[in-house]
Amino acid sequence: MAINLQKGQRINLTKENGTTLSQACVGINWGAIEKKSFFGGTSKEAVDLDGSCILYDSNKNMTEVIYFGNLKSKNASVRHSGDDLTGDVNGDDGLDNEVITVDFSNLDSNVEHVAMVLHSYKGQDFGTIPFASIRIYEGTPTSVKEVFAKYDIANDKSFSGHVSMVMGVFYKRNGEWKFNAIGDPTSDKKLEQTVKTVQEKYL
Repeated sequence: MAINLQKGQRINLTKENGTTLSQACVGINWGAIEKKSFFGGTSKEAVDLDGSCILYDSNKNMTEVIYFGNLKSKNASVRHSGDDLTGDVNGDDGLDNEVITVDFSNLDSNVEHVAMVLHSYKGQDFGTIPFASIRIYEGTPTSVKEVFAKYDIANDKSFSGHVSMVMGVFYKRNGEWKFNAIGDPTSDKKLEQTVKTVQEKYL
């Protein structure tokens, strides 16, 4: 059963059958903004959210960034499904618009922190974006087996007024991977700034 993540909550990656998750997907889903016209009609404004993954070593140094301009890590242990520029313009289709897949068993041995961050590319306020949500699950970008945890961004007022956030950090302890559900909006506008924010505040 999926956990509705609370900020600062830490969860292990143990499945219902007691085995440990070796691969996880982080899926991001969102819709288009409905705009009312001067004459009473409505139109849809496309929304471009960007999920990104930042890898850090034990010294908190960034080793790689996987994002819409770099869709997989050097050894392919982290993969990005590709840049979605619009969101679900015709309503929620139940599928994630962007998915980042992490194969923990194949990560470089020096990687100890895997940070997941989200940005609104055009500066559109998280608080105005319909059904924006994040979920962590076992499966593939097109098949969900078991949802471990989820964020409901659209209905959390703390994200209103912001265009970037730190979703959370997978971290290695005694050879096991766990997840720190951070869920903090940041004042950053660019991914480069968030790389430093995570480094300074969340590792």
